Amino acid sequence: MLRILKSLSRKMLSSFFGRKEEIRIGFYGPPNAGKTSLANRICKDWTGAEIGQVSKVPHETRHVQFKEKVEINYKGKTLTFKIVDTPGIATKIDYEDFLHFGVKKGAAKKRAKEATQGIIESIQWLEDMEAVVVVLDASENPYSQVNITIIGNLVARKIPLLLVANKIDLKKAEIKKVQAAFPEYPVVGISAKEGLHMDEFYEALFALAKKV
Repeated sequence: MLRILKSLSRKMLSSFFGRKEEIRIGFYGPPNAGKTSLANRICKDWTGAEIGQVSKVPHETRHVQFKEKVEINYKGKTLTFKIVDTPGIATKIDYEDFLHFGVKKGAAKKRAKEATQGIIESIQWLEDMEAVVVVLDASENPYSQVNITIIGNLVARKIPLLLVANKIDLKKAEIKKVQAAFPEYPVVGISAKEGLHMDEFYEALFALAKKV
């Protein structure tokens, strides 16, 4: 409740004074889609420091992490963002899934519990988001229950969104599948890992900021 009141207060102040000092933008999506990789690239490019750790093991990010005052300059324009990287959203988390990655049973159970709490935390943080970048793995089927649930939540809350088809450096990646699955929303294809098409991403990000 306190977070909601603070959010409403900030919106009223920004409306009164005109220009927003900082746009709160969240990075959401399923596990291992590349949310933290993208957030890291942005933060490293513009602040010199990354936001979090990346791993091949699912749910490496289990708590919301953020970096404030990320000032981005693009084509002569400057915007300041609060980058919020969230744990991957999943409909089911089984500790046994982590065992395949060499995680010991006790650590796997702890990780599963933290990941579940992280999902709850991610959803709660939506109350504070002014816009959201939904990061999807372009090499996976985009029309999944998790992706539909995430986008449905954003639409219900009337939060502007941008779809990022990440991992286009992979042979199986197909941006057109993401576009076909969600034709109502803007889609930009990138590789956060390799830094491909980041100019297109920043252009789309600035367009998203105009909707806030």
